[in-house]
Amino acid sequence: MKESRLTLNLFTKVQDDYEKRQYIILAELKKISEEFQYYKVYPHLSRLVELRNTLQDVIARLSDLRSKFPKRVSKIDWVNRTIEHEVVFVDGTDLSAVEKLINWSLPQIERVIHEGVAIYEYVEQELTVEHVGILPNYRDEGYFFVPDNRHKKLKLFRFELSIFKSSEDEYRSLKTRFLKALKQGVVQLSPGSIKLDLIREEKELPNPATYAFDTSLDFPFDQTILPVAKRKLMLAISD
Repeated sequence: MKESRLTLNLFTKVQDDYEKRQYIILAELKKISEEFQYYKVYPHLSRLVELRNTLQDVIARLSDLRSKFPKRVSKIDWVNRTIEHEVVFVDGTDLSAVEKLINWSLPQIERVIHEGVAIYEYVEQELTVEHVGILPNYRDEGYFFVPDNRHKKLKLFRFELSIFKSSEDEYRSLKTRFLKALKQGVVQLSPGSIKLDLIREEKELPNPATYAFDTSLDFPFDQTILPVAKRKLMLAISD
C-alpha cells in the first residue's frame, strides 16, 4: 500500500474544493479498511488513532480560538430577551472550513479505527505468551520467540526495554532485533532448548528473561502478529 494521503495538511489547508477533500478522505479510509480485511493492522491502526487524536486536539484549539475572535450580534430575540452572536473571522482565514471538514471526518475515521481495533483485540486474545524457565530479577533484556505460521517458521528476537522519565510521565520503549528463524517441522525444539542455544550463541546474557509466544493464526507476521506480540511482551515484562 502506498503512503497514505491522510496528513494533517489535508484537513487544515482547505483552500481548494471541499468536496474533493471529502472524496480523498473516503478513498484513503477505504484503502485502509481493505488492508484490515487482509488482517494487516499496522502501521495503519496506530497512524489512524494518532490522526484522530490530533484532529480532536485541533477542534478543541479551534473552539478556544473561536472564543477569542471578535463577535457581532446576529439575532435579537425580543420575546425571550436573548441575543445571539456569531464569530467574525478575520479576512483570509479558513477556520470555518477546517472545522467543518474535521467534524465531518472524525466519525468516518472512528468507524475504520473500530475495524482495526476489532482485529487487534482478536489477535491479542489468540496470541498467548509464557516465560521460559525461571525469570531473573532483571527483565529489561532478553529474548522472545514468535511463530510465523504463514511461512511455517519460529522467529527469534532479542529485546531491550528502556524507560524514559519526564517531569509529567514515564515512557517505555522496546527495542527488538531479529536473530534468526527456525523452520517449523515434525520435531519441535522446546522453548527451553532454544533458550539454551541462544545463551551459548549470544553469551552476553547468561540468564536472560525469555518469553515464548504461541498462536494458531496465520495472519501477516510483520503487519499484525509481531506488533501485537511486542505490546503483549511489554505487559508481560512489567507483570
